[in-house]
Amino acid sequence: MARRCFADHGYEATTNRMIAGEAGITTGAIYHYFDSKLDIYAAVLGEVQQRVYARFAQAEASSESFTGKLAAVYEVAHDLNRTDPTVARFLGSARIDRQRNPTLAEALGEADTRGVGFFEGIVERGIDTGEVDEADREELLSCIRAFNVGLTDGLSGDHREHRAAVDGFMLVIGGYVARN
Repeated sequence: MARRCFADHGYEATTNRMIAGEAGITTGAIYHYFDSKLDIYAAVLGEVQQRVYARFAQAEASSESFTGKLAAVYEVAHDLNRTDPTVARFLGSARIDRQRNPTLAEALGEADTRGVGFFEGIVERGIDTGEVDEADREELLSCIRAFNVGLTDGLSGDHREHRAAVDGFMLVIGGYVARN
């Protein structure tokens, strides 16, 4: 419930009253569990990151190759988006909320490093298997980060477009790997 409110309205515009209304409880009941809106937000972010990266890790472990790992992870990303688009919308809004609100960014700390490190590991696997040229590491990581932002921020509302973007990105990655 809170995730949907934060995803749809952002941190600043979301109120505890909105969250309570969405959950079907009183605003006072929220304070039984959380001291503040920031605490609710941090709990939602932690739950979303845990959910996403647990699924990503399971998918990544299902393949030995760089392209296989990346394809499996993006298949999970698409499945998560298809079954609950608030996950991607929340992650997109959380990225923007941290940029707009220095207090929020400071309170949440280095929340984004998990994702960066996760995809760095996949790229490192590609270097190990010879699918990725080590000289292309930074450019490839930047490309993946840009794709991830576009996938969550721009395409999470349309499942067909989301699917097409995942398939298209994997075609580009496949072409890059074939070139090496």
